[in-house]
Parts: sequence; structure tokens; C-alpha cells
Amino acid sequence: MLKPRGVVEQLPAYHPPLSGRQGLRCDFNENTAGCSPRVLKKLRSLDAEDLARYPEREPVEAVLADHFDLRPEEVLLTNGVDEAIHLLCETFLSEGDEVLIPVPTFAMYELFAAATGAVVKKVQAGPQFEFPMRELARQVSPRTRLIAIANPNNPTGAVARAEDLLALADAAPDAALLVDEAYYEFYGATLFKESRRRPNLFVARTFSKAYGLAGLRAGILAGSTEALAAVRRVASPYSVNNVALACLPHALVDQAFVTNYAGQICAQRERLQMQLAAWRVRFCPSQANFVLFEVGEAHARFVDAMRARRVLVRDRSRDPGCSGCVRATLGLPHQTDQLIAAMAEVFIELGLVPPGVTP
Repeated sequence: MLKPRGVVEQLPAYHPPLSGRQGLRCDFNENTAGCSPRVLKKLRSLDAEDLARYPEREPVEAVLADHFDLRPEEVLLTNGVDEAIHLLCETFLSEGDEVLIPVPTFAMYELFAAATGAVVKKVQAGPQFEFPMRELARQVSPRTRLIAIANPNNPTGAVARAEDLLALADAAPDAALLVDEAYYEFYGATLFKESRRRPNLFVARTFSKAYGLAGLRAGILAGSTEALAAVRRVASPYSVNNVALACLPHALVDQAFVTNYAGQICAQRERLQMQLAAWRVRFCPSQANFVLFEVGEAHARFVDAMRARRVLVRDRSRDPGCSGCVRATLGLPHQTDQLIAAMAEVFIELGLVPPGVTP
């Protein structure tokens, strides 16, 4: 009987709750306004021949490199950041190697690493989800081959200081350090340029969030020329499709769209956090396009009651250290109006309002 490898049989199934998503999408950290009109115009211009040809990634990598002030050999286009994570695991991990992951964080780091047979060591973030720099550095060993860090982190929105990340790269020269900057546009700090100076540092970006292109599955992995050359050996030349390749240059050109959207989201983030504070609801201060907050034992009922009001939020109570927590993605001002109004109704309905507080 055909059986998968033992490590694959032991992997936890990852089934994001994507079905039946009707209403305001505040559950998956997507762009709630859609993509740039320039991208839509390009999409409508594609013809049968565009879809019949195999994709050619290199010309678009050159465009991206120029935009980000990198060399083409320092940029690898990937099928979302998920593929970038997978490629790093396939390139640098063998059975028995160690992987360090601060938790809570993006689930795919553990899944792809564990699939190689590597040993995943989780390091719990601080009580307020502070970056656990001291404990991560203490856990580095000669067997450490990969450290994966989302910055800003998902699902908390907390950030790590650049100096801590660079110190970690220096402390583990035999390990690949992945800094996943999927939410960069809502934060503004990056290590892109540092990747060329440290051969073990990789920085990932996505077009799924601020650019509104989650459906096209496009990401970037930046690293030194030598390190990325190794990653390219295990990468499919055709993993990024022609539709994504045709649209990415137009998405890049329209930086006014991205900047405007990100600015609105950051303003709405502060608005939601101020509202949560007024309601005396604990939350993690965020630098991303979402806010994680605590509703306690009523977390599942809270999510269901929000869905009944056609507002989708994500239950994160199973993440390490996130017991009773829910995450809400920010949208445009009128969408935040809808989100906050629904939350106020649900807090009252579930009896979660502290004495003397009126949602």
C-alpha cells in the first residue's frame, strides 16, 4: 500500500476557513478595496496567446529589482510568500536539522519545515507578544538551519527591531534567516538592502495585501546573489503565472494607489485601537493591517455573531498565547464604520461590556 513519508502523516492539516465568505472581509488580512485600476485595465487586455505561452519570469524580476533598488540576481519572484518559504526549506533543511520559530506566527513556517523532517523549535513571544530575542538567541545551536520571522507578525501585528534581527542573523551564520515583510506597507521598516550584505539573510514581500492581488499569488524573495542562486536550483521556472507577470509592473507603477490605501488602513487601525481601548478590551498594538483583541471564552460565539451581521473576523484562540483572541482586518473608513457598529452590537449581545462602558 502506498503511504506518505512518516513526517507527512504527522503534519497537522491546515484548512483556512475560506468557504461561505459572504459580507465584509475582515478575516484574512486581504485588501478590502481591490487592486489598482491600472491592473484591472491590463487584465482586460490579455488575450488567448498570453495564456497559451509558458511564463517568463526574468524580465519582470528585472523590473522589480529596479523598483526596489536591487540587482536582478538578488530577486526571485515566487508564487506568493508561501512558495518562498517552501523553497527555503527545500534548499537548506535536511532531516534532523533545527528550525526556530517565534510563536504565535504564520502557520506555513512550521508546516513546510516539518515536512522536510526538520525539528521545529517554537519560542513563545512575551506576555504582550514582545519579540523573544533573548530566548531565540539562546536556542541557536550548531544544528539550527532556519529561523523564520514575520515582521510585522501575524496574527499579533507586533514587530521586531531591525537591530535584533540583524544580530540574530550574525548569531546564526549557518542558518537561513527569513524575515517575512508581508505587511511592510503598513509598517514602513525593511531589511531589503541588508540581505545583500549578509549571505544568510532573506527578505520576503507579497503583493497579496496592500496591492490587492491575493488571487494572483505573487511574492518576492530577496537575498544575496550566491544564496539566491542556490534557491533557484530548486525553484520551478514556471511557478509564477503569465497573468501575474503581466500585471505586476502595472501594480508597481501605481504607487499612489498603494500609498493611499495603506495610509487609510493605518488611520483606521488607530481608530479601531482607540475604540477597543474605550471599551476596555485588551488588544495587541499593531503595525499591520489588522488588530488582535481578546474576548475570552466567548471567542467562537463572537465570530459567529459577527458573521450573522455579515462581518467576517478570524478566531485565533488556538494560536500559542492567544487564548480567547479574535483578529479583525482593517478596511476603508466606511468599512470600519460597519466593523465597529457590528462589534458594539455583539459586545452587548454577549454581555462582554464592562460596567459603566457603553459601546
